[in-house]
Amino acid sequence: MSRGPVRQALATLKNEGLIRVSRGKPAVVRSRDATQTLDTFTPFTQWAERVGRIAGNRTIEVARRRASETAMEALGLTADDFVVEVLRVRLLDGEPAMIERSTFIESVGSLLFEFDTDSGSMTDYLASRGVYFDSMEHVLDAVAAGPDDAANLGIAPGSPLLRERRVSRDQHGVVFECADDRYRPDVVTFSIVNARTKFSSAEQT
Repeated sequence: MSRGPVRQALATLKNEGLIRVSRGKPAVVRSRDATQTLDTFTPFTQWAERVGRIAGNRTIEVARRRASETAMEALGLTADDFVVEVLRVRLLDGEPAMIERSTFIESVGSLLFEFDTDSGSMTDYLASRGVYFDSMEHVLDAVAAGPDDAANLGIAPGSPLLRERRVSRDQHGVVFECADDRYRPDVVTFSIVNARTKFSSAEQT
């Protein structure tokens, strides 16, 4: 079989996002089933591994600064309080998938200055330091990509992004993190599992 049709077929599959082609390496089939669930919490790195993808990180900033109004409201802080903000691009198979903006109370966020945020999961690292993501509240909506997010995600400004806003509590019920994560919907989707609420006989009318 001549190489022409093979190359044409590979080019078509690459353009459709079904394979990934790297110079000097064989073509790799890409899974489109990158679906995140919200009924249980799974860190990005662990979730990527479960769906057969390779997670990566590109840190843009880790900074200590005064709490913003959003952080004050979410974390119960005052204008005099400091927070630690982390801005990262999360990757799937080397492709930008999500902009992660995490804001931590100072006592927790300061631990991250001892961690290479490009090296892996902040969730796992904080757990190793005794801070666990025990419960979360999520809000999902859609936003348009601003110039900075568009550049970091490799998409056009104004492209739709799936936004997940989150407030996290530790094992003691203390709110310690709020986050604003923005996903490329062509790379990651969400699924939510609902179940009928069960009432006891005393609660039924």
